[in-house]
Amino acid sequence: MPKKYLSMLGMARRAGKLSMGHDMAMSSLRSHKAKLIIFAKDVSQRLIEEFDTASQKYYPSLQSIQIDDSMDDIYFALGYKAGVITVDDNNFSGRIKELIIQEESVYGN
Repeated sequence: MPKKYLSMLGMARRAGKLSMGHDMAMSSLRSHKAKLIIFAKDVSQRLIEEFDTASQKYYPSLQSIQIDDSMDDIYFALGYKAGVITVDDNNFSGRIKELIIQEESVYGN
Protein backbone atom coordinates (compact mmCIF):
# COMPACT_ATOMS: atom_id res chain seq x y z
CA MET A 1 0.00 0.00 0.00
CA PRO A 2 1.54 3.33 -1.01
CA LYS A 3 2.22 5.75 1.79
CA LYS A 4 0.21 8.94 1.64
CA TYR A 5 3.05 11.17 2.75
CA LEU A 6 5.11 10.08 -0.27
CA SER A 7 2.21 11.15 -2.49
CA MET A 8 2.01 14.45 -0.62
CA LEU A 9 5.78 14.92 -1.09
CA GLY A 10 5.21 14.38 -4.82
CA MET A 11 2.56 17.09 -4.83
CA ALA A 12 4.90 19.44 -2.95
CA ARG A 13 7.65 18.70 -5.48
CA ARG A 14 5.38 19.52 -8.41
CA ALA A 15 4.42 22.75 -6.63
CA GLY A 16 8.11 23.64 -6.23
CA LYS A 17 8.01 23.50 -2.44
CA LEU A 18 10.76 20.92 -1.84
CA SER A 19 14.52 21.25 -1.63
CA MET A 20 16.11 17.85 -2.21
CA GLY A 21 19.67 16.80 -1.61
CA HIS A 22 22.33 18.09 0.75
CA ASP A 23 23.24 21.38 -0.92
CA MET A 24 19.71 22.49 -1.80
CA ALA A 25 18.36 21.54 1.62
CA MET A 26 21.18 23.35 3.42
CA SER A 27 20.59 26.44 1.28
CA SER A 28 16.89 26.33 2.13
CA LEU A 29 17.73 25.99 5.83
CA ARG A 30 20.17 28.90 5.80
CA SER A 31 17.71 31.18 4.02
CA HIS A 32 14.91 30.31 6.49
CA LYS A 33 12.70 28.85 3.75
CA ALA A 34 12.67 25.34 5.25
CA LYS A 35 9.68 24.45 7.43
CA LEU A 36 10.47 20.74 7.95
CA ILE A 37 13.55 18.56 7.43
CA ILE A 38 12.97 14.95 6.39
CA PHE A 39 15.73 12.32 6.52
CA ALA A 40 15.65 8.93 4.80
CA LYS A 41 16.27 5.93 7.04
CA ASP A 42 19.60 5.11 5.41
CA VAL A 43 21.37 8.46 5.79
CA SER A 44 24.48 8.68 7.91
CA GLN A 45 24.41 9.89 11.48
CA ARG A 46 26.98 12.50 10.47
CA LEU A 47 24.52 14.05 7.99
CA ILE A 48 21.78 14.18 10.62
CA GLU A 49 24.15 15.82 13.10
CA GLU A 50 25.28 18.33 10.46
CA PHE A 51 21.71 19.42 9.79
CA ASP A 52 20.83 19.46 13.49
CA THR A 53 23.80 21.73 14.18
CA ALA A 54 22.92 24.02 11.28
CA SER A 55 19.26 24.18 12.28
CA GLN A 56 20.22 25.15 15.84
CA LYS A 57 22.43 27.90 14.44
CA TYR A 58 20.13 29.29 11.73
CA TYR A 59 16.61 28.24 12.70
CA PRO A 60 16.25 26.78 16.24
CA SER A 61 12.50 26.14 16.02
CA LEU A 62 12.76 24.01 12.85
CA GLN A 63 11.59 20.42 13.23
CA SER A 64 13.19 17.37 11.67
CA ILE A 65 11.89 13.85 11.26
CA GLN A 66 13.38 10.59 10.02
CA ILE A 67 11.09 8.44 7.90
CA ASP A 68 11.12 4.67 7.55
CA ASP A 69 11.81 4.83 3.81
CA SER A 70 15.17 4.55 2.09
CA MET A 71 16.68 6.87 -0.50
CA ASP A 72 15.61 4.36 -3.16
CA ASP A 73 11.98 4.58 -1.96
CA ILE A 74 12.21 8.36 -2.21
CA TYR A 75 13.65 8.00 -5.71
CA PHE A 76 10.75 5.80 -6.83
CA ALA A 77 8.21 8.24 -5.37
CA LEU A 78 9.77 11.55 -6.42
CA GLY A 79 12.16 10.72 -9.24
CA TYR A 80 15.14 12.19 -7.37
CA LYS A 81 17.47 10.24 -5.11
CA ALA A 82 17.98 12.24 -1.94
CA GLY A 83 18.68 11.42 1.69
CA VAL A 84 17.56 14.78 3.02
CA ILE A 85 14.57 16.85 1.93
CA THR A 86 13.25 20.16 3.22
CA VAL A 87 9.64 21.15 2.81
CA ASP A 88 9.51 24.90 2.13
CA ASP A 89 5.81 25.57 2.71
CA ASN A 90 3.88 25.73 6.00
CA ASN A 91 0.76 23.98 4.72
CA PHE A 92 2.62 21.12 3.06
CA SER A 93 4.96 20.68 6.02
CA GLY A 94 2.13 20.45 8.53
CA ARG A 95 0.17 17.91 6.50
CA ILE A 96 3.23 15.82 5.59
CA LYS A 97 4.36 15.65 9.22
CA GLU A 98 0.84 14.68 10.27
CA LEU A 99 0.74 11.88 7.67
CA ILE A 100 4.20 10.60 8.64
CA ILE A 101 3.21 10.35 12.31
CA GLN A 102 -0.13 8.76 11.44
CA GLU A 103 1.33 6.18 9.05
CA GLU A 104 4.24 5.27 11.33
CA SER A 105 1.80 4.45 14.11
CA VAL A 106 -0.32 2.36 11.69
CA TYR A 107 2.68 0.40 10.37
CA GLY A 108 4.13 -0.04 13.87
CA ASN A 109 7.35 1.89 13.31
